[in-house]
Amino acid sequence: MTLTPFSEIYQLAAQRKGGEAVLEKLLGKHKPLSPKKLAAIGDDRYLSMMTRCVFQAGFNWKVIEHKWNGFEEAFHGFNPKGLAHLSPEQWDAYVTDTRIVRNGSKIKTVLDNAHFVWQTAQEHGSFGKIFSQWPASDQIGLMSWLKQEGSRLGGNTGMYFIRFMGKDGFILSADVTARLKASGLAIADSPSSKRDLSQIQQAFNQWHEETGLTYTHLSRIASMSIGRNHVSGTQGPDQQAASPLI
Repeated sequence: MTLTPFSEIYQLAAQRKGGEAVLEKLLGKHKPLSPKKLAAIGDDRYLSMMTRCVFQAGFNWKVIEHKWNGFEEAFHGFNPKGLAHLSPEQWDAYVTDTRIVRNGSKIKTVLDNAHFVWQTAQEHGSFGKIFSQWPASDQIGLMSWLKQEGSRLGGNTGMYFIRFMGKDGFILSADVTARLKASGLAIADSPSSKRDLSQIQQAFNQWHEETGLTYTHLSRIASMSIGRNHVSGTQGPDQQAASPLI
């Protein structure tokens, strides 16, 4: 695969952000966790973040942020086993619970994903054990697993979940996708096909081998090298509106 050398992309990002020192300072805020730390995160925190990402999708993130303590209380701290064993009547009651956003179809994902996390933990010891060991060089494989086994964890929701849990990975924002296309990839503006995702994974793998940078930093730098984000600041993943989770 013939790609623009990442050293050129790095320099573009540095120029747009006011120099390498500014760029490195921005990157310092986005360091992925080690596999050991990811494995130590409790199953309840994985389910909590899944839920948060699902409810944020297509919704005002600030509203979810404001109500999040209510979510934690209503869903009993997101204990997967406990939630999986609630009665149908208890789940029906959530559609009138003012502590949360009362979206019936999204509420159902909490039950579905509680089963997903709990069953994964039973098979592997904890959800974090399998999640932490999934290589960044196969993020599209992890995304496929989340989509197939989880509920509403495909596409951007799955990528946000991976990033917000602290795992090394890329975000296919409009800016990142634009940089990939400008670097030689023939992909859709909103890539989702297996062919496009495979090309994207290969590109990030190649850039990682070239630079030794994390996939998170590669994604961040790619996003800052193109588009309207010239000034330094707190723009979020990756160079879209800032997330309260970053």
